[in-house]
Formats: sequence, C-alpha cells, structure tokens
Amino acid sequence: MQTDLLDRVRKLLAKAEDEGCTPEEAEALTAKAADLMARYGIDRALLGALRPETDRPADRKFRFEAPWADVKAHLLAALATALRCQCVQTQTEEGPRLHVFGYSSDLERAEILFTSLLVQMARALAKQAVPAYGNSAKAWRRSWMLGYCAAVVARVRAAEEEAVAAAGADADFVAFDPDASFVARGAELLHKHPATPYEGRTLYGRAMRTWLAGVEVTPFDPPRGRLLARGGGLLDV
Repeated sequence: MQTDLLDRVRKLLAKAEDEGCTPEEAEALTAKAADLMARYGIDRALLGALRPETDRPADRKFRFEAPWADVKAHLLAALATALRCQCVQTQTEEGPRLHVFGYSSDLERAEILFTSLLVQMARALAKQAVPAYGNSAKAWRRSWMLGYCAAVVARVRAAEEEAVAAAGADADFVAFDPDASFVARGAELLHKHPATPYEGRTLYGRAMRTWLAGVEVTPFDPPRGRLLARGGGLLDV
C-alpha cells in the first residue's frame, strides 16, 4: 500500500512536470500529490510506531548551485520543515548548504517533492512576463519565486494537517457477515418506523460486531451519541 501511494505520487508529479501541462493543471496535480504524500507519511509513521526498524532517524546534506541557489535552499528548508524535518543551513564560498534531519520516510518525501517543484517552478517562471516597470528584472523574478515557494509549501502543510487530523478521527466500523440470516420482526428493529414490509421473512446479512470511537459496543451497552427516536427527532444520550 505504501509503495503504491508513492508510485502514484511520482506519476502525478511527472505529469505536472510535463511541458504540455498548463500551470493550472500542474497546480492541481501537485496538490493531489501532496495529499497522497501526506497519507503516505501517516502510514509510515504508524508503521514505524509498531516496527521502529522500518523508519529510523536519518540525515541528508544538500548543496545548491546557481542560479537562484538561495531560493532553492529556502524551498527545500520550508518543505522539509512542513514534513516534520529539522534543518541547519550554512553559507560557504560555493553557496548555501542545507543539513536536513528527520525520519527516513520524511526525508524521502521532502526530496521527491523538492526535485519536482524545482522543475515546475523553473518552467512556470519562464512563462511569466516581467513587468515593464521597476528597476530590476532579477529582483522581480526572485520575488515571484519566493511567492511560488510560499504557496506550494502552504498547500503541503495543509495536506499534512488534514492527514494528521484524519488519522486521529474516531474509528466507527462494523464487522458484517453477508451470509448470516435472521427473521425480520418489526418490533425488534431499531429504526424510526415500527412496521416493516419484510415482517416474518428470512433475510441475509447481519452486523456481528460494532466499534464506536475505537471501542467495541454491544446492544446491552448504554447508548452513546445521538439516536433517532421512533416518535421523531433526535435523542442525545
């Protein structure tokens, strides 16, 4: 499942990098890739909690070359931070360096997104018309790229937050046996109307076990939540 998600992410990003892809299409594809990448990150984190050997802390070092080396470093640092990594940036005579620390899966995610977004950003910048006003085309392009970085990182961060929230949501589910049979009796059915057109008939399919917010419940447990009342309306219990 994890490999499938990552393969889908790579395919989406490859489409976004294609020269025939419009900026709007690239943005939509990258947003979808960010959503899947966030789900992949949660899956790896949950697996790592059970099997620590599958996702260990690690680090990677990156160097950036001209042009726009400082913007590239800024983009990677922002992406890595949004993906739960920590960064240390240094400046050398050859340009900026970035040392990124995090779990292996998060480092992998950051590098995949960064590599694709560099291509997309360069292609999108080439299509921009530099305004005739102003004193420096270079300053305008740098400002445009920083705005691009801020926008894509905001999308990645939002996807991460949504994935974390979904992972912490209540787990309500039912174990259903489609072959189990029962005789329908209106008086025994827990729905709003006391009568049923299937009265006395043998039906198939029964809920065998139920979990509410991750805790197994039975018909003998006190009800929780909001119930439909046969007389109409809702009952808070």
